[in-house]
Amino acid sequence: MSALPGPVVTGEAVPLDLRPATFLTRGIAAALDVALQVALLLGLVTLVALVGDVVDDAVLAGLVVLAVVAVFVGEPVLLETVTGGRSLGKLALGLRVVGDDGSPVRPRQSIVRALVGFGELWLTSGVVALVASAASARGKRVGDHLAGTVVLRERVPRARAAVDAHPGVPPAWSAALDLSGLPDALAQEARTFLGRTADLLPDRRAALGARYATAVAERVTPAPLPGMPPEAYLAAVLAERRRRELARLAGSTAVPASPVLPPLPAPAPPAPSPPGAGGFAPPV
Repeated sequence: MSALPGPVVTGEAVPLDLRPATFLTRGIAAALDVALQVALLLGLVTLVALVGDVVDDAVLAGLVVLAVVAVFVGEPVLLETVTGGRSLGKLALGLRVVGDDGSPVRPRQSIVRALVGFGELWLTSGVVALVASAASARGKRVGDHLAGTVVLRERVPRARAAVDAHPGVPPAWSAALDLSGLPDALAQEARTFLGRTADLLPDRRAALGARYATAVAERVTPAPLPGMPPEAYLAAVLAERRRRELARLAGSTAVPASPVLPPLPAPAPPAPSPPGAGGFAPPV
């Protein structure tokens, strides 16, 4: 597999965050968005009222309709397009709208969500959205189903940032690793992936593990040990990288060989990669 010049997934690493937003966080985000829209609508209606004496009733009605469309359709579409799937409420709660496949939300999808959202959120006082979200395993409202989108939590828990090497990795192999060609950005993305494996769908986990391991192996020597699983390889490389950084911070002039760590609880094994996805085949 060829080298990956940038992020392994999307340009904003969206597929790593496959945890649907909770009902509570979506509700709070929606409340913030509603407050913003009500404020905008009141402001526009006030402006329309100022010109009410100089225009006829038909023009006045048209301006009111235009204000409603601008607030309830134009505003959410514009914000989601500019911010990459976020609104004011979602930005505050660390949420993002993405496609069902993890791709960035498209303007067409935002338009569908906004149009349907006006009906299920405003015309029904949110009852339809509440029922649909409660009935969906991923918390999707009707607009999400029709647009092919899902709202995800994108914030990485700090407590899961540390990575430990798998047991049984030879210390001599770890000590011999040349990590000078490993970019910080790629190392951080791989670390985030390892911290999120339990949240990923099995086929996505297997595919991303192979892609990250291949990208790292193209920049690090020596090659992975024969038969080494992608996640074990990534964990070993990142643990050694962190150990050396800590040694430098402590003022150590020599980097001792990595000790064999005690066995850790084995993570749930990822499902086999689907045909055609390709396994972990490091460069030779």
